[in-house]
Amino acid sequence: MVETHTPEFTLLMPCLDEAETLAACIRKAQSCAERLGLDAEVLVSDNGSADGSPEIARQCGARVVRAEERGYGAALMAGIEAARGRYIIMADADESYDWSALDGFVEQLRAGGQLVMGCRFPQGGGVIEPGAMPKLHRFLGTPLLSGMARLFFGCPVTDINCGMRGFAREAILGLELRATGMEFASEMIVKASLAGLRIRETPITLHPDRRTRPPHLRTFHDGWRHLRFMLLYSPRWLFLVPGLLLLAFGVLGFALILPGRLRIGGIEFDVNTLLVCALSILLGAQCIAFGIFAKVFAISERLLPDDPLLRRLFTRIKLEAGLLLGAGIGCLGFLLLLGGVGYWAWHDFGKIPYPVGLRIVIPAVTCITLGAQVVLSSLFLSILGMKRK
Repeated sequence: MVETHTPEFTLLMPCLDEAETLAACIRKAQSCAERLGLDAEVLVSDNGSADGSPEIARQCGARVVRAEERGYGAALMAGIEAARGRYIIMADADESYDWSALDGFVEQLRAGGQLVMGCRFPQGGGVIEPGAMPKLHRFLGTPLLSGMARLFFGCPVTDINCGMRGFAREAILGLELRATGMEFASEMIVKASLAGLRIRETPITLHPDRRTRPPHLRTFHDGWRHLRFMLLYSPRWLFLVPGLLLLAFGVLGFALILPGRLRIGGIEFDVNTLLVCALSILLGAQCIAFGIFAKVFAISERLLPDDPLLRRLFTRIKLEAGLLLGAGIGCLGFLLLLGGVGYWAWHDFGKIPYPVGLRIVIPAVTCITLGAQVVLSSLFLSILGMKRK
C-alpha cells in the first residue's frame, strides 16, 4: 500500500556506519516530536552502511531511504527528495547534535523562516562542550568560512558549517543543489542567501560525538572544498576585486614613473618598476575579464541568480563597442611604437639611452597587448552570451 500521509516535519539523519549512535538519535527525535506534538516522520538516508545501520533504523520505527551516490551532500539530497514533510530538520546521527531539542527550529520554521541555521558558537548564543570541536575548526576554520560567507554573499549567519538546520523542503529543492560532498552545507546557505530566502538562526549545544571510530570529516580536505566552493561561486572576490586592485596599482605606477624616475626617501623607482606596473595592468585586466566570464557562465548555467546590473551592461554595450575599444587601445600602442621608431631614426638608428627607450617601448607593448585582450574578451563574451536551446 502506498503511503499517502503528508506529515508537517521530516526529521532527517544522513547515515554512514552509525550503528553505535543511530538508535539513540532516533529515540531522541521521536521523543521530542511527541513532546512538541509534532506530526513528524524520522527518515534515515543511508549512504552505504556496512554495520547494520539501516536495520537498526527500521527496528526503531524510522523510514530508510538508500542514497546510491556516496558523499555527505548526496546522502542529504536523497533524503530531502524522499522526505514527505513540509519542513525538514536535519542533523548528524552521531549524538553530537541534540535531537531532543528541536524547539527553536520548529518555532522559527512555523514563523516563516525558510532556512533556520543552528549556531554552536557563544556569540550566537550557542554552546560548544569541551572536546566537541577541534580547536582548529573552532578558532580558525569555521569563523573564517563564516566571515567569508557574510562578506561574499551577505549570509546572515554566525556558523555556516553547522550541520543541524531546518528548512522548508520546496524552497531548498528550488535551489537545485549539486554538491555531493561536505561543501553541500556551504552550497545550501550560499544559494539560499543569493535567492533571497528568509534565513534565521537558533542557538544549539554541540556535544562530543559518541562514536568510537574516527569521524568522516577530514579537516584540510573538506575545509579546502568549502573554501573552493565559496571562491568559485563569487567571481567578484576571486577575480574582479583582485583585478581592479592590480589594474589600479599599475595605472598609478605608470602615472608616477612614466614622466621620469621617482624617488621616495632613499628608494628610487625607474623603468624596472615601470615594467612591473605594466605586468600589473595586464594581469589586472585579465582577472577582470575572467570575473565577467565566470559570472556570465554561472548565470547561464543557473549556478548563480540573474544579475540586473550585468544584464543592463550587456544591453547597452554591444560586441562592436568592445571591439572598437580594444582596437583603439591597440592602435595607441602601435602609434607609440612608431613614435619610438621615429625617435630612434632621429638618432640615426644608433644607441639611445636605456631608460628613455623603455619609457616608449613599455607603454607601447602594454597598450598593444591590452587592446588584444579587450578584443578577444569581447568576442568570447559574445559567445557566452549566445542563447542556447
